[in-house]
Amino acid sequence: MKTVKSLLLGTAAGIVAMSGAQAADLPVKAKAVEYVKICSLYGAGFYYIPGTDTCIKFGGYLRVDVTAGGGSTQNNPAVNGSTGAQDRFAHDFQSRSRLQFTVDTRTASQYGVVRIFGQTDWQFDTFAPAGLNTAAVAATAATGGINNYTPGNGYVAVEQVFIQFAGFTLGKSFSARSVPWHGSLGNNNSSTFFGGPDYVTGVNNIQYTHQWGNGVTTSIGVDEPVVFNRTALGNVLAGSTSSAAAGGTNVAFLGTVGAGGSIAGYAGQSLPDIGGNFKIDQAWGIFTVAGGIHEVKAAYYNNSVVSNVPGFLGELSGHPGTKIGGSATVGLQINNVPTGIGDRFTVDATYAKGNTKAVISSSGSSPSFAIFGQGNGATYQSVGLGFTSDGIYSGTNAANGGAIQLTDSYGVRAAFIHNWSPEWQSALWGSYSRVNYNATATALYCTNYARIGGIGAAFTCNPDFDVAQVGLRTGWTPVAGLTFSAEVLYLNLDQKFTGVATATPSTTVLAKPAGLYNFKDQDTISVNFRAQRNF
Repeated sequence: MKTVKSLLLGTAAGIVAMSGAQAADLPVKAKAVEYVKICSLYGAGFYYIPGTDTCIKFGGYLRVDVTAGGGSTQNNPAVNGSTGAQDRFAHDFQSRSRLQFTVDTRTASQYGVVRIFGQTDWQFDTFAPAGLNTAAVAATAATGGINNYTPGNGYVAVEQVFIQFAGFTLGKSFSARSVPWHGSLGNNNSSTFFGGPDYVTGVNNIQYTHQWGNGVTTSIGVDEPVVFNRTALGNVLAGSTSSAAAGGTNVAFLGTVGAGGSIAGYAGQSLPDIGGNFKIDQAWGIFTVAGGIHEVKAAYYNNSVVSNVPGFLGELSGHPGTKIGGSATVGLQINNVPTGIGDRFTVDATYAKGNTKAVISSSGSSPSFAIFGQGNGATYQSVGLGFTSDGIYSGTNAANGGAIQLTDSYGVRAAFIHNWSPEWQSALWGSYSRVNYNATATALYCTNYARIGGIGAAFTCNPDFDVAQVGLRTGWTPVAGLTFSAEVLYLNLDQKFTGVATATPSTTVLAKPAGLYNFKDQDTISVNFRAQRNF
């Protein structure tokens, strides 16, 4: 019995040993693969980040633009610089290739959805897209103003980067005082559609949005005003005759800082811009009312050392009191109008006082106007000027200084989009804008303008101006997400100066000689071709 027991135990031990050896030779079982899962909570294109409850979506577009006769690569009108002057430094055509990339993450929480969004552009443009001459390019490059458009390089832009949590938005995003379509009402040149606000590139802000249900929302927020919400603040220094900082010949004749001032007339920010909107967004369309207030705060009456200006300088010169401007916009978009499936009509109207960026709008800085054309036979050429500002003030010190005179402006934009077929679409759009200076501001501007050395007196001065735009765009979408389009843009500058002036335009910006110029309304036409693939 003992012999049998020993044999059985030995056999069992051997089997166990053999089993262990064979098990050691088998491969280790791999972990189950965690596949990316579709997240249907927030619409198409979202996926769960593996191992988390966060959903993510990537998107963007690749866009190629070629523009003839415009002020930039995306069909901005030629309103100043060499393109406005149409000298030989101006490019007859310009091109740009851009890749826009967006990332959108969302996570459900007890406070609602936590969202992070980012949007950046990688692009390469025609060098010096404003058509600047060599001296101006060198001067701008010295201050870092020329982007890195050299062979093998390019430019990166940050349009939006923000966090959303419990109704709050924090970061660079659309302002609370913006309208849903910004400057894109059916046009390609969305960055310079004058007549209303355009926050498509975003502004640093903090805002809160409340959802009332059924597509009704209200938002209120504060914006950082320095980078985006300011135009110029003209400082007409009393007694000046030559300094560009004080309203010198070159600067004032150009019209780019027509009253002799610039954005440098502004002081540092003390108050954020406050904005808000009410919006109804439903199947039939959108109705919105938006607006805000804007601080207009000057630095000093005399910001720099000017040899021929008497009185105190800098802090000792004093400053005018700060004023509060603002703007308001009413907008309406109607979907599926009776002309066809998917057809749309959009219109908005804006009034601003001391907040001209809301009217002479762009996705970047707001331009002033200096457009040259054919002379009247007795003059070298004609010129149309328009100084875009939030206000004008004057003085060398507190004793002779005056208050800021806020600029009035208003505009209206409209567009109609018609779908000829699922592949073909056309848009007809236009705008009208007006900038008005009150009697005191006009007197300050014109007194300074008339006494500038080199400017003759055979003209009447009026800084008010109107701008009208009309455009037509047609697009072909042979494949979903791929569109080829062409757009023609016409702009008219209705300026209010009359007569002729003997002047020397700035040789650091233009190639124009000293001579006789007559004031005249001006026109400009540009054409844009675009290919865009969305993903």
